Amino acid sequence: MVCRRMTAMTHLWKTLAMTALLAGGAALAAAPAPALADANPAAVAEAKGGPKKPKKPNVLLVLTDDIGMDQQRLYGYNSVPPAPQIPNVEALQNAGLTFRNAWTMPACSTARGVLYTGRYPFRTELEAALGPSDLANSMISPYEKTIPKLLSKAGYATALFGKFHVGLQGNNPYGIGMVQALGWDYFNGWLDETGDPSSIDTTAGGVGDTGDYPNGYVPGSANGGSDSGACYNATGLCKYLQTAAGAKNPAGRMCRDDGGIFVPDEACTSPMPGNLNFETLSAHYVSPLVINENGRAYSVPPTDKRSRTFRNVEQTDAAIAWIKKQQSKGKPWFATVSTATVHTPMQVPPVDTLPPDAPDGNGVDLETTEGKILAANQMIQAMDHELGRLLLATGLATEVGNQLVLTAASSNTMVIYVNDNGSLGSQVRLPFDPTRAKGTAYQTGVWTPMVIAGARVNPLNSGKNVEALVNIADLYELIGNVAGIDVRKNNPRIVDSVPMLPYLANNEAPSLRNFDFNLVGPNIQANGGINGPCQFPGSNPPSCSQIPVTKGVCEDNGGTWFGPGATGSYPTGNTSTPIPSEGFTYCCQVQQWIAQNGGTPGTVIPTTSLAVRDKLGYKLVRNQWNNYDPSSETGCQQTTEDELYIVGEKNPIDPDAPLLDTANRLIPTPYNQLQQAKYNELSTYMNDTLASEPDCLAKGDGNDDGVVDREDLRNYRKMVRMTIKSSWYDVNTDGKTNSEDEKIIIQNLGTSCKN
Repeated sequence: MVCRRMTAMTHLWKTLAMTALLAGGAALAAAPAPALADANPAAVAEAKGGPKKPKKPNVLLVLTDDIGMDQQRLYGYNSVPPAPQIPNVEALQNAGLTFRNAWTMPACSTARGVLYTGRYPFRTELEAALGPSDLANSMISPYEKTIPKLLSKAGYATALFGKFHVGLQGNNPYGIGMVQALGWDYFNGWLDETGDPSSIDTTAGGVGDTGDYPNGYVPGSANGGSDSGACYNATGLCKYLQTAAGAKNPAGRMCRDDGGIFVPDEACTSPMPGNLNFETLSAHYVSPLVINENGRAYSVPPTDKRSRTFRNVEQTDAAIAWIKKQQSKGKPWFATVSTATVHTPMQVPPVDTLPPDAPDGNGVDLETTEGKILAANQMIQAMDHELGRLLLATGLATEVGNQLVLTAASSNTMVIYVNDNGSLGSQVRLPFDPTRAKGTAYQTGVWTPMVIAGARVNPLNSGKNVEALVNIADLYELIGNVAGIDVRKNNPRIVDSVPMLPYLANNEAPSLRNFDFNLVGPNIQANGGINGPCQFPGSNPPSCSQIPVTKGVCEDNGGTWFGPGATGSYPTGNTSTPIPSEGFTYCCQVQQWIAQNGGTPGTVIPTTSLAVRDKLGYKLVRNQWNNYDPSSETGCQQTTEDELYIVGEKNPIDPDAPLLDTANRLIPTPYNQLQQAKYNELSTYMNDTLASEPDCLAKGDGNDDGVVDREDLRNYRKMVRMTIKSSWYDVNTDGKTNSEDEKIIIQNLGTSCKN
């Protein structure tokens, strides 16, 4: 079946609310069986005359998270372990075009910023995954001409569902209303304070002690839990649940998946036990849901069923409701459905989003490689299931037998499927490179799937490939062009996108890009701050990164935190040494400390990594970082290294594997004449591209229009009324918007920063 979502707990709490609680805390009457699935939406729509078809194409953008090229079968590479089957994404591929040379950016926030603005990261200053210490200066600015702002002028309704992560409310003057400030009419998604899903609540809602339930729920008896007990919702309504020993969907998991807290081996009581905690967030299952609509922004409490629904399911429910509403109006719409798949912390999804033959995920150890791969497979399959449910419910697809068939073109809707960055190293499958994955500019970190189907795709091209170079920035131009917008005429800033419509008409059209580009680097923090070091002892060899934004995020990814507030100890030789609580500033200092305490230092992952490639496959990678130098008194040496490779989606020696920029394929120096010419060409392009954006923030150009003028003064005064903390007019980047910034603006009035 394409769509399997039909759970025995559906509408449970609504049913229970209408049922009297039996005296003495006895179990409530069982909920009735769920109704049969609705008739096919496409057939119903056709019988009623169908949704009103807008003159301009609708656009459905499906943006997945951390699902790199290695974790999908779309490109024919035989990954080890095998990637899961995703039949609904494959249905898009069969109906549309698969882009085989699509680059994105190495980090989630960075990629999203480029997608929504059409501008490379160094222009917006959003160069890394956002964390709570990053200033507004590194968040997408309300002065940017984002996709929803472009489309609203063309009469589109716009909405974003799921992950946002181009701003964080802690340092953003607009707080939880920041999504509307960037132009979206409607937002239903998560605004995690750290940017990442919270840690898993291993107390399972206060039922146990910390660490008792590592997967966030009480497992069945086969995994040391219980097969029966009381399932409470946040209002105190309760249902006694009992499942068979060894069930794939044990009672505790069933209860958690429906937003409840499960008390094992107990009957329902009234009032419910006082130790139950409905306020604690838990990764993908209890989330900080926020809604922006009609000029209002509000948080949905964690006691609300919507906040307690698996993220992929909740965002799909919300997207279906919104799209159906727009279809009834006949107004063109743009909806971004941004999943959290397969972002850490990993959690197995609800059973009813998985294929019937899916392995039993209960009791899986998420600290092991096998456990991580199983969870990743199932989270990807759940994403695929919810995509199918979304397409069917909105009439953008129909079901023929057990196969999904896309019908989006008939309703004048374009469907875009793309991922934000490569896979996390611990999830990477061979032959891709786990040491050069997410967070790096290497192929495993930036080369990701992209499929476009539906409206404006030549039906003669269905199921074909596009081998031209494309970048995630180019989707900005594609979406604008589909709406009839010239993005350059409507955006006063430098735009880095190139057109994509020619490929939709002719998949063999020559590449409009001569070069592709990607970058990751530190975001702006107050007074030059930087994320603390996170050491990964389980990698081979051990490595240290300053990408994780907090201690919790570091630990959720299997690391040991060496930044401020460090706790615990680290293995050094034959013993473990307590980590200084004040921590360290740089990873290189951590390696020096490890060596001084008798341990073996590891590698330091570059803090800045960027790359360019040409149409022939020559690729230049430039890494910059404070590297470990045992001969240095501080243990650190500022390092810049350039590396030249030949990459490609086809390997002439092994057709089942691509040409990757692995360490053994580094072109050694001295280069021959052709290699030197290519290095010079790529290096010149990289340097010229970086130099094309003048640094005008320090002079007061907070709206980045290339000139410091009276408008900047007006904008500054608006910001200072909103906040005394960070804003885009915190010109000196000290984390405060105040008179010191105003002085700088006044001193530079009339300054032009345009190249």
